[in-house]
Formats: sequence, structure tokens, C-alpha cells
Amino acid sequence: MRPEHPANSTAPRYSPLPAHPEARGEIKGIVTSEGTLPKFKPLNMVNEPSCAKHYTAPVFPENVVAGPDNALSNVVVYIAAGGEEESAPTQPVKLNQRGCRYIPHVLAVATNQEIWVQNDDSVAHTVHPMARINTELNRSQPPGTPPMVIKYDKPEIIRVKCELHPWMRGVFVVLKSPHYSVSDESGGFAMPDLPPGKYTVKAWHELFGEQSQVVSIGEGETKELRFVFKVTP
Repeated sequence: MRPEHPANSTAPRYSPLPAHPEARGEIKGIVTSEGTLPKFKPLNMVNEPSCAKHYTAPVFPENVVAGPDNALSNVVVYIAAGGEEESAPTQPVKLNQRGCRYIPHVLAVATNQEIWVQNDDSVAHTVHPMARINTELNRSQPPGTPPMVIKYDKPEIIRVKCELHPWMRGVFVVLKSPHYSVSDESGGFAMPDLPPGKYTVKAWHELFGEQSQVVSIGEGETKELRFVFKVTP
């Protein structure tokens, strides 16, 4: 018969081991185009020589940026459905105004995540995100001033422009999910740190529209997706 320990015994008490946290997965892949891409005229910065001097070759609009093997840059890939509700990232995203251009041209951000807008030029700019669902703003930002902090609480695709330099155009893609990626010069994207589950993944391009795919990932699993935007003349 097993002896019983009295209530005031110093015998150790064992508690169940904590559950092993589920290993996170990843969705990654590549975005390409199929068809003949549109051609654009170079940006005309003749009226702002302080910015024109930054460039030794013509600068083109970034509405469509292609790379090797039909790679397509500036495509926002994000989780549109699935997973748990998560709070906004505490790390801000940054938009630089340099050489009278927005860097990056397409900026993805989660709702309630801060955008820090910095003027690196020697001339003033106006920051005019033309929001329709969120509150619209239009502020001047002289050179050498601290970053302007902007935050949105509703998902929306917001076109951005400078009223002083009409060729300066960009896009804020405000998303409900903090899981997003913008395709790079090779068309690549990656969304790590995803719990196991079923997800709807969308890819958005400012001229070619949006596509979606549904994918399930298990613990520690990596799934690869490919989005192909077919361009019609």
C-alpha cells in the first residue's frame, strides 16, 4: 500500500507540464506577370532641379515594376481571412520622401500601426493621403522637420500625392491583418510566424487588381504560392 503524505508534508507536488506551443508556419512564394506590360514616360522633374540632380538616368513611374523572369514588384500579399485576431504591430513602418519620390512606392501597414513619414529632401513637400473611409489629411512637411506620424483604424487602399510635385505618387494599403508582405524585385514575398490553420491569401496590384488563393498550413509547415497577373493590352 502506498503511504500517504500528511497535509503539511514537504513532499514535492507535481503539476502537468505546460502544453508545447504549436510551431508557427510560413506562406511564401513569387508574383509574376504574363503578357505585355505597359510603358511609361520618364518623370519630368525639370521644375525641381534640387531633386532632378539626384538622378543620372531617366526615372520612371513605379505603377509597374518588373524584374527578371517576369517578376512583379510592389504587389501586396496579405492574409484576408483565417487565423486569430491580433493586435497591431508596435514597430512603425517608414515612408521616405527622397529625390522627390516616395520610398517605398507601395507601403503596406496594419490598422492602428504607425506610419512615420520623413522628408529627406532639401525642399518642402505636402503629404496628402486621399483617404475616403478614414480621415483625409493634407499637411506640409518642410525639410529637416521631425517625422510625421499617421495612423489609420480602418482597412483601406489610400492613394498618396504631393501637391507641390505632381509626379510624386504612392499608395498606402491599410490592412486588418498584421500578416502581409510586399513583393520585391524578384517577385518574392514571405509571411512567417503563422499559426496552423486555413487561410485566404490575397495579392493586390495597383493596376492589375486582386487575386486570392486558399491554403492550409500545419505546425511548422511552409507552403509556397504563385500569383500570376495576366496583363491585357
